[in-house]
Amino acid sequence: MNKAERAELTALLISLEQSAPDEHRPRDPYLRSPALARGRRLALVISAGCCVVLAVWIVVLAATLPRHFDAHHWRALWVNFDVLLFAAFAATAWATWRKRQILILLLMVTGTMLCCDAWFDVGTSLRTSTMWLSIASALFAELPLAFLAFAAARRLLKATVEAGLGLGSGPSLRRTPLSGSGLDEVLPAHLAGESTRVGS
Repeated sequence: MNKAERAELTALLISLEQSAPDEHRPRDPYLRSPALARGRRLALVISAGCCVVLAVWIVVLAATLPRHFDAHHWRALWVNFDVLLFAAFAATAWATWRKRQILILLLMVTGTMLCCDAWFDVGTSLRTSTMWLSIASALFAELPLAFLAFAAARRLLKATVEAGLGLGSGPSLRRTPLSGSGLDEVLPAHLAGESTRVGS
C-alpha cells in the first residue's frame, strides 16, 4: 500500500468508527455523570416531599382559614403584581426583538403570571359588582394571552430540540428525553467550540 492508499483507508476507518454506536459508553448522560445522577435523585426527592407537604397544608388551610378576611396592603399587592407583569411583558418583547433563547423561559413566566392574574381577579371578585368584568377579562384577555405564550414557548422549544438533534421533524416534546439521542454529544461539542474561541 502506498501512502495515499493508507491515508484513504485510515480516513474510511475513522468515519466508520464515528458512525458506529459505542456499546461500551452509555448514551444517557445520567449514567456517565455521577453528579448529574445525584442532582436528579435530589430533585425527585424534593419534588415528592413538596407534594406530600403541600397536600397536608391544603387540608390544614381548608379546615382552618376563615371565610372572610380584610387583607392589608391590598393596593400595594395588586400594583406590585401588575408592575412585575409589565416587566415580564417588556422582557419578553426585548427577547423577541433580539431573538434570544431566554424568550422560551420568559414566555412561560409571562403565561404563568397571566393565569395567576386571571385566577385571583375572578376568585377575589366573586359575589361583588366587578365579578362579570373580572370573568370577561379572564376569558377574553388574560387566558388567551397565556395560551398564546405557552403555545409559542412550546413551538420554540420544539424547534430548538429539532435543530440541536439535526432532525427535520422530531418526536413530540412529551416523548423527547431530557437528554435526547445525540443531544448530549451536540451540547458538549458546542461548548468545546465556545471554549476554543475564548482561548484563541
